[in-house]
Amino acid sequence: MSEWDRKEDSVLLVNKYADIVLRLALAHVGNFADAQDVCQEVFIKLFNYQRPFNDKEHEKAWIIRVTITTCRDVIRSPWKKWFSLVEEVPLPNYFIENMEVLPVVLTLPRKYRVVIHLHYYEGYKTLEIAELLKVKESTIRTQLKRAKELLRAKITGGFANDNRSKL
Repeated sequence: MSEWDRKEDSVLLVNKYADIVLRLALAHVGNFADAQDVCQEVFIKLFNYQRPFNDKEHEKAWIIRVTITTCRDVIRSPWKKWFSLVEEVPLPNYFIENMEVLPVVLTLPRKYRVVIHLHYYEGYKTLEIAELLKVKESTIRTQLKRAKELLRAKITGGFANDNRSKL
């Protein structure tokens, strides 16, 4: 493979997965600056990964798994404990479309943000999420249920009624 082909492949991979990686990282770390750092690290790891993927689904699962692991590394970083953001970086325009729900989702505990993102934004089934996160499927179902309950309570302001539409 020539240098030019490799660069073209890299551009295609970034165009294909950048949005998924950035949204998942934002859901996991909770701020845009760290999410951008995670996105950059994931693509560096992808470009350095030398083994071929079995298929496109394996490629996507690998990228999501590496994104989650990289987010955990960022959260555990000593820098994260010593320094905090001076001011929050504003979200770009492509996040505006979900602005009614996104700020509420970002207030959820991390474990709920991640499962909500993978289920509703990426379209994964609970079994697939369980495999990606290496937890039991029943745990994912419970986390989704609790996350929806929390979202419902936050969005309706505590005035949720059983007759209202379900999330």
